[in-house]
Order: sequence, then C-alpha cells, then structure tokens
Amino acid sequence: MPGHGRLASALLLTTVLSACSMMPTYERPASPVPAAWPVAEAAAPSGPAAVPVWSSFVAEPKLREVIALALAQNRDLRVATLNIEQVRAQYQIRRADQFPTVNLAASGNRQPASGGGINSTYSVGFALSSWEIDFFGRIASLKEAALAQFLASEEAQRAAQTSLVASVASTWLSVQASSELLDVTQRSQRTREESLRLIRLRFDNGAASALDLRQGESLAASARASLAQIQRQRAQDINALNLLVGGAVPVALLPTASDAAVLNPVPAGLPSELLNRRADIRQAEQQLVAANANIGAARAAFFPRISLTASLGTASSDLSGLFGSGSWGFTLAPQALLPIFDAGRNQANLQVATVSRDIAVAQYEKAIQTAFREVADALAANATLGEQLSAQQALAQAETERLRLADLRYRNGVANYLDVLDAQRSLFAAQQSLTQTRLIEKQNQVALYKALGGGWSQ
Repeated sequence: MPGHGRLASALLLTTVLSACSMMPTYERPASPVPAAWPVAEAAAPSGPAAVPVWSSFVAEPKLREVIALALAQNRDLRVATLNIEQVRAQYQIRRADQFPTVNLAASGNRQPASGGGINSTYSVGFALSSWEIDFFGRIASLKEAALAQFLASEEAQRAAQTSLVASVASTWLSVQASSELLDVTQRSQRTREESLRLIRLRFDNGAASALDLRQGESLAASARASLAQIQRQRAQDINALNLLVGGAVPVALLPTASDAAVLNPVPAGLPSELLNRRADIRQAEQQLVAANANIGAARAAFFPRISLTASLGTASSDLSGLFGSGSWGFTLAPQALLPIFDAGRNQANLQVATVSRDIAVAQYEKAIQTAFREVADALAANATLGEQLSAQQALAQAETERLRLADLRYRNGVANYLDVLDAQRSLFAAQQSLTQTRLIEKQNQVALYKALGGGWSQ
C-alpha cells in the first residue's frame, strides 16, 4: 500500500508538471497607448480615481427609473445573460472530462453453440468508459480555455450593461431635447402667427406692403414645417427609447421641456486604469487567455494519449446465477496511443492555435486603443463644450433683445418689417442651436462615463 501511494503521488506530480509544460505561460501584453491623456491637465485629472456606479452618476430621478426598467427588460441584455449560462455549461462539460465516467451496464447474449443448443451469457456491473488520464495537460488546457471563455462571457454581459445604460441615457436626453425644441418651435409659431395677423391687418388698411405680407406668410409656414419635423423626431426618439427599455416607457417618466437632467462629474484617472475598468477590455483579455490555453491542448496532441477502460461486475450463463458465488470479476484495459502519422494534422492544429493567440493579442491591443480614443475624444469635447454652450447662451440672449428692439422700431414706424422677420429667424436658429449644444454636452458626459467603463454595476 505505501508503494501504491508513492506511485499515485508520482503520477499526480507528472500530470501537473506535464500540464504546466504544455501550456505557454500567459503574460499580459504591454499597453499600446500613452501613459497620459492628450488634453489639458485641468480637463483630465491624474491619479487613481473610481468611476461611480450608474445610479450615482445619474442624478435625474426619472432617468434612473427608466434605466432600471431597461436593465430588467432589455432583450439584448437578456441574451447576453443567457450566453453566460450557456458558456458556464460548456465549462462544466470540460471540467467533467477530467473525471472518469462510471455507468451501470447490463447485457445479455444468446447464440447457437457449435455442438447444438444455445449458449447464453448475462452480465451486470459497473463500467468505466474510456477515461483519458491527462498526463500531458490536454484536458486541463481545454478546461482552462473553457473557463476563460466563461469569464469572457461574464465581461461581455457587463459590457452590454454599460452600453445599455449609456444608450438609454443618451436617448432619454434626445427626447428631452426634442421636447425643448418642440416648446421653442410652438412659441415661435405663435409669435409668427400673431405677427402675420398684424401684417394682414396693416395690409388691409394700406399700412403694409404686399412684400411684408408674403414675408410674414413665408415665416409662418416655415414655423409650421419645423413644428411637424420636430414632432416626428420626438416620436421617433420615444420609439427608440421604448426599444431599449423593452416596453413602453410610462408617460410620467418621459422628459418634458422643463426637465434639466443632472449628471454628476466623472474623474478620468489614468489610461492604465482602463484595463480594469472597461468590461470589453477584460473580455478581450479573457479571450486571449483562452487562445493561450488552446496552444497547450494543441501541443499535448503530439504526446501519447493514455486512456483506461475498466469494469466490475458479475457474469453468468443463467440469469439466476448472476449474483452467485464465483460469478464476480473485473477487467482493466489501459491503452496508449502515440501519433505516428497524421498527414500534418497535429502540426496544423498547433499552427491554428498559435495564430489564433496572435489574433487575440491584436484584438486585445485594438480594444485598448479604441478605449483610449473614446476617452480622449470625450475629454477633448468636454474641454470645449462648456465654452461653446456659454457662447450659445449669450447669442440667444442677444437675439432675444434684438427681436425686441426690431419690433419696437417697427411699431414706431422707424424700421420696416424685414428687420423684424430677420430677427425672428435669427432668434429661432439661436434657440435651436442652444438646445442642440446643451444636448451634445449632456450626451458627451454620458459618452465619457461609458468610455471610462462605468455603468454596469448597481
């Protein structure tokens, strides 16, 4: 017995050492991006910084409720979650390959005897089907690859959550901007319709020209066209939001023109932190780990594959004697297969695994570079959008005062109505630009939050 224990220990040690020798040691590739963001220091604070969860990032109660609905109902996210369960089961299959499969076997055989009569054989017992003893780590490598794919599927689901949170927030902000534009357009239309009514009255009394009348009619028609366009855009934005949420969003949760969504600031930190923050980068790295493990499985195919088949049970020529004295026995059939000639199949499989690993490295590096570009773009926009928004606000205020003065001069007979019409057009355009710039600023905050890897945790 002590000798058997030492033999088992030696076999176990050989298995572990062989498995380690077949699989290449995994090393994380160097990050192919600069160590700092290409923006002003004030716009991108350095040093470690934690990105808050989405519920802390979004301060607007309505938007928080809509995001919560989407996380519970979105079909794409549901598919990503089910993919985890599917890959988890595949990992369990690979893990089970490391252990023997024991079956309860029963058989019966009756055939004519050479001297006449019938020979019968019956057996029942436990059967160990061909169990591969993993001396060279082939099965361990496949299990390691399956585990990495399972972890990659979890990261894919988190990446899907991040994308969903950002998409819902961005679309909700678009609905809010459409509502604000709708309010601006409706007010502009009322102003233009009132101006047209006054022009007609002056025209009928000979105090306004036909040109003034036609200009007023043109401006009123333009306002009606803009109103229809914005109504259509708002309806389409709501449809997009419903699709993301996975059902109709309650009217009470839709934004109004007066809602001002508040998003809390997000610290940028350092580019190196993206490796742990962003789920898509972690997913790409797990896929790289899986590809690295597959090389171990491909290398192990060059070595002998040792399997064991065994059975323990009872056999008899009569059913009544199956469990009688002397009917018990066992069989043990080890087998070793060493590839001699396979027309280059194993070598080709190793080459496939090696190239797949190189592809995974390139995809991992591309994921990092894409993340760096997304954050850098959002930071660059963040550094300039505030100034642009201030300028748009000043422009809208100036155009409001210009319209007031032009209308006053026209009513006092100092200026013609073309000045009023031009001021109305300019004010409407300035108000539209202000709303669009405000939307771009908010959506850029969402884009920065997504690029930094936030949003997937509750």
